[in-house]
Amino acid sequence: MPDASRDEILFVQLVATFQFAAMQQMGKIANPVSGEIERDLEQARTSIDIVQMLQRKTEGHRSARESEFLDKVLFELQMNYVDETRRGEGEEKASGEGNPEN
Repeated sequence: MPDASRDEILFVQLVATFQFAAMQQMGKIANPVSGEIERDLEQARTSIDIVQMLQRKTEGHRSARESEFLDKVLFELQMNYVDETRRGEGEEKASGEGNPEN
C-alpha cells in the first residue's frame, strides 16, 4: 500500500477515534466496556478540541477526502455537543438546580 493511502487511512482512523470518544462522553453511545451510558461534557469538549486542533495543524496537508471527513465529523460533534449542553441546562431547570430558592 502506498504511503499516502496508508496515511489517509490512519488519519481517518485517528479522527474517528476521537469522534467515538466524544460521542461516548456526550452519552450518545454506551461505553463499550461497561455497556452503560455515561456523560462527561467536559471530557467531550476536550475530545472535540483535539479534533479541531488536528484540523488546524493539518491545514494544507490533507486530501480533499480527509478534509471533507474532518469537516463532517466536526459539524456532527459540535451540533451534538450543543444539543447535550442545552439538554443539561433544561434538566437543571426542571430539577430546580441553579435556583437559589430550592
